[in-house]
Amino acid sequence: MKIYDFDIKTAGGQSLQFKDFKDQPILVVNTATKCGLTPQFEGLEKLYQDYKSKGLVVIGFPCNQFAGQEPLSNETMEETCKLNHGVTFPLTQKIEVNGSGTHPIFKYLKQSLPGTLGKRIKWNFTKFLIAPNGEPYKRYAPTTSPEKIEKDIQKLLK
Repeated sequence: MKIYDFDIKTAGGQSLQFKDFKDQPILVVNTATKCGLTPQFEGLEKLYQDYKSKGLVVIGFPCNQFAGQEPLSNETMEETCKLNHGVTFPLTQKIEVNGSGTHPIFKYLKQSLPGTLGKRIKWNFTKFLIAPNGEPYKRYAPTTSPEKIEKDIQKLLK
């Protein structure tokens, strides 16, 4: 199984198929608009703007499983991210990243790249970088700033 086998709905309800991102690095992030780490949206957007012409894809997966920090509806959340943080990269409909309702993409990513809590997501803004060949490349802690991921992105874009 590869990341290209998955699809999901965007916050606006359109289909987002990962097969459309073949041969491109993909940065997957579970997000929340009411989290102390929410300022990372700006750094994620900067990475997206700096490298999207070279192929980078950034996708935010909103999740309300951590202290209820994503209470907004899909549409309101997407608008808030655009207005408050300048986000133009795709955001999906809200999902679960832990427990019995875990979205299949996160089951796959957690299985491929376990973290300090094993196969659980610790908090909002856990990040997964997928190599252009579709293989999970590296997992980053919620507190890892987007700027610290840039060297890995550059390596994958070569």
